[in-house]
Amino acid sequence: MHPRNVWQAISRPGFLLSAWPWRSVGYLLSGAVAGPVVLVGIGTLAVAGGALTAVLVGLPLLVMLALSGVVVARTERRRLRLVDADPVPDPHREPTATGLRAWLTTRLKEQATWRELGYTLLYAVLLWPVDALAVTVALLVPVSMAAVPLLMATVGDGREAKVLKQWTVTTWPTAFGVAVLGLLLLAAGLYVLGVVAGARAGLTRLLIASRDRELDARVVELSRSRVRLVDAFEAERRRIERDLHDGAQQRLVALTMALGLARLDAPAGPLAEQLAKAHDEAGRALAELRELIQGIHPKVLADYGLTAAVADAADRSVVPVDVDLSVPGRLDQAVEAAAYFVVCEALANVAKHSGAGRAEVRGGHARGRLLLEVRDDGRGGADVSAGSGLTGLADRVSVLDGTLSLSSPPGGPTLLRVEFPCEVTEPAEARGTNGVTA
Repeated sequence: MHPRNVWQAISRPGFLLSAWPWRSVGYLLSGAVAGPVVLVGIGTLAVAGGALTAVLVGLPLLVMLALSGVVVARTERRRLRLVDADPVPDPHREPTATGLRAWLTTRLKEQATWRELGYTLLYAVLLWPVDALAVTVALLVPVSMAAVPLLMATVGDGREAKVLKQWTVTTWPTAFGVAVLGLLLLAAGLYVLGVVAGARAGLTRLLIASRDRELDARVVELSRSRVRLVDAFEAERRRIERDLHDGAQQRLVALTMALGLARLDAPAGPLAEQLAKAHDEAGRALAELRELIQGIHPKVLADYGLTAAVADAADRSVVPVDVDLSVPGRLDQAVEAAAYFVVCEALANVAKHSGAGRAEVRGGHARGRLLLEVRDDGRGGADVSAGSGLTGLADRVSVLDGTLSLSSPPGGPTLLRVEFPCEVTEPAEARGTNGVTA
């Protein structure tokens, strides 16, 4: 795997034989060359703008000074590619309107603009001299030492040569010794230049990179991974439900039928009584298995959608339930499953804790959102934070970017409201999933 930045390159063998040392030299050298230009430019804008402010001519110059960091930072983001292959995102927002005025207003209000101006001032005053010093000490000095034999043979007429314009070399063995020392210092200097370039690039990225956008990108990726986990969880639930329905349930049905036939054929006596008990136990096991399958992922939800599944849950509820739900088709599977289990849990809580005589489920899909409301006329006083099953449902709803709210004053009524952002994935005509009113 190829290194993505100079730090990774330094930690691997073969750094000196790769392009990374010279990319580091190019990065530092370009910074040393552009630094004086930036210093002269912002100095000119500052002096001219300050001097001409009284006659209003200097105001545009001061605005240009404030925006100079935008230009410098854009150049720096491109220069960073020499030593860091990971792109630096642009921290600036797009203006809400077109035109120069909207662009200037947006830029002058952004924190990133002033952070980039601060970086520009730091670059113009301090950073480019550091770049120049690093290139001079770690590159030019060793190169000049390595070139002593060449200088002695050409400029010195074979008699003498100056080392760094400080010491005079008059013999060839000394000249070649200085050259070898220069090559060793050059090898060490290239490592030093890589370290300096990496540190310099890290500081630049820290000051001009888009912190908010990087965080937003991470949040988006976390949200996507969370949705993928939910989809995988729902797929696994459906697989388990299918295996139980097509496997264990069918075997229990066959066993129950076999025991029933044996019970009819057996003569009266202890054997018939044992067969009767076995038949009854098999029937109860089959009923429990069907309830388990229904709780994992009901087949009616997979085949006919949310409205039919909610109507089926209302029919099985101990408390009478009125249903007024209209969904114009099929929704995302994860949303349908979460909405269904919210309704089931709410109806179970109504039956267990509310003392209600009647409940109501209503809602529908509109404007890209699914709304469900479960209301009962019970005693109220329900609390999501009290450790009930609603806490887990709230977590499940939030995974899909939905919201769950509960209103349950003492004395009632209790209203559970849940919303999911979702779109219709399959029209009602495709499977006949129309609204249900009961």
